Amino acid sequence: MDARTEILARIRAALAAHPASAAPVPRGYRRSVECPDPVTLLTDRLREYRATVHHCRDEEELPAVLGSVLAGSPTLVVPGDLPERWLARYRGRVRRDGDPAPLSVADLDAASAVLTGCALAIAETGTIVLDAGPLQGRRALTLVPDHHVCVVRAGRIVPGVPEAIAALSPARPLTWISGPSATSDIELDRVEGVHGPRRLDVVLVGR
Repeated sequence: MDARTEILARIRAALAAHPASAAPVPRGYRRSVECPDPVTLLTDRLREYRATVHHCRDEEELPAVLGSVLAGSPTLVVPGDLPERWLARYRGRVRRDGDPAPLSVADLDAASAVLTGCALAIAETGTIVLDAGPLQGRRALTLVPDHHVCVVRAGRIVPGVPEAIAALSPARPLTWISGPSATSDIELDRVEGVHGPRRLDVVLVGR
């Protein structure tokens, strides 16, 4: 018997002599969050993260707001299912992912901005969650371009993380966005745009 086999045998014998008991572990997880005004709280949190927030009353006003937000972007990447009416006031070049083929990383990097919807947003943490569902496209769309414009409908805002976890599917590719991409070195010098978009504009639709 070699040393490894002997050591493992001793460990098994010791464990067999003293079986572990299943002790209950107390957990005080929150199940819900009180939030009387999710839109205002989300707006405040996003601004704390240095995101720019725009408000529009309804879907009718959305194209005009998006046209203004994207006025300085000559090229725009969008998911294949993004509504054409969202782009009615945009005057730059639009490239739809998957039409006719997925855009390359070089194509995404060359784009001035990307426009998507979201799965939901969390008011308490100022977080936008994407799950590659409708109006979102694949994950690379929102990680490569330097500027991300995200439309968030008021009805898709949840108060806190417990409500978000309950609403999301763990089987989907989840991307959690809390402001523009940023990191700090040991001297706390903030650098933006290292792991994703340097700029984040959020357009909140409705109340």
